[in-house]
Amino acid sequence: MVRTFVAAVLTLCAGTMAVAGSDLYRIKVTVTGQGEANRIVGFAACLEDVLIKASGAQKLAGDRRLAAYKSKAKRFVTAFSYRDQFAGKPVRDEQGTRDRPYDLTVEFEESKIDDVLRAFGLRPWLAHRPRLAVFVEMEQGPRNYIVTSDGTQSDLQRDALLAAAEKRGMGIVLPSAAALAKSNITGAELRTAPFPALAPVAAEQGGEVVVVGRLVWDDRELGWATQWQMDWGGRMHRWQIRGVTFDEAFRRGIGGAAQVLSGNGDPVTRSISARRNKLH
Repeated sequence: MVRTFVAAVLTLCAGTMAVAGSDLYRIKVTVTGQGEANRIVGFAACLEDVLIKASGAQKLAGDRRLAAYKSKAKRFVTAFSYRDQFAGKPVRDEQGTRDRPYDLTVEFEESKIDDVLRAFGLRPWLAHRPRLAVFVEMEQGPRNYIVTSDGTQSDLQRDALLAAAEKRGMGIVLPSAAALAKSNITGAELRTAPFPALAPVAAEQGGEVVVVGRLVWDDRELGWATQWQMDWGGRMHRWQIRGVTFDEAFRRGIGGAAQVLSGNGDPVTRSISARRNKLH
């Protein structure tokens, strides 16, 4: 019964199949304009992300010890490129392209990134990275829905999940809206589904490890309270984070799974002010 339930729910969603070699050392961030000052800030942000991506160690996020490396992030860069997010759209004011958003893609020198990881007692995660079957329930007031691969209600969350997976170097699959409707699956059913039984069924759909997340909007914190869980290594791993945007919640969810799978320990439950996490 459980096998039928989940087999009907999971369908492949466009995510990274695998990340290896130089892809581990390439990262993307949004910056304003192409000026050097913003580029240096972008390099610093990318350095933290590439260290997490290459090692699977989400615990490096916000680590104060990275400050010394971020201040000289340019030294680790081998190449970079820009993509105008408003390409084809006319300039709207006299400021020209200075305030236009760009995707800044940065490639780092592998040996130098590996050296930084060793300084933190870490190493690159070069082994096979399991594809995650991700079920995420969103609750905001009376609205309750599951993030799908094709539904319009959760298109922003879907894009954010895919972006989080790419940033953390993981491949994911998501359920489709049609499959959820056909199986009459809601957040309540997802919360009560026998979790250990999901992993082998997910494998039939291309997912190797099941990750379940629940995000509830908190008006007082102006952010999402999130709960994540994953069955791996013979036990259930659970972690939480509060007061964040859903973009950050997804990065923490996918990143937390990567941290467990890469052998870097369990994610730490945290509370972060949403007002300090508005950069998507």
